[in-house]
Amino acid sequence: MANLEAGVSAFFAEDHRHCDEIWAEVEGAGDDAGKLSVSFGRFHAAMERHLRMEEEVLFPAFEAATGMRGMGPTEVMRHEHRQMRALLSDMASAVTEGRRDALLDLGDTLMMLIQQHNVKEEGMLYPMSDAHLSAEWPALTAKLRTYLS
Repeated sequence: MANLEAGVSAFFAEDHRHCDEIWAEVEGAGDDAGKLSVSFGRFHAAMERHLRMEEEVLFPAFEAATGMRGMGPTEVMRHEHRQMRALLSDMASAVTEGRRDALLDLGDTLMMLIQQHNVKEEGMLYPMSDAHLSAEWPALTAKLRTYLS
């Protein structure tokens, strides 16, 4: 699990890697439908938790600190989160319907989107957040802990 004490960039980037690791478990489930379902459930939950931590804690704090509301990097990230959630929904349907190949195809699309998304967050948004939110980080960590329990 990601280390909250490390700051915005390190915490959220580490959580990106955590989600990637769980996706690797999904890909490695093979033809075992039960293992595939459990692994995908873990991945879906980890992704949703990550997106919610950003949308409900990080983005509002960033917007308050910078005045960038309704525009800027957080709006781009929210748009991409909606795209990710649509793919995750389609992937969940594929798991339920036993369509492993469709799940993996959708997963490839999601992974491409996530990689592009993560580059923007890790290269721009998180460093900007570190700069603007360092004094608030202890209070933000208390809020983020509720997502990790």
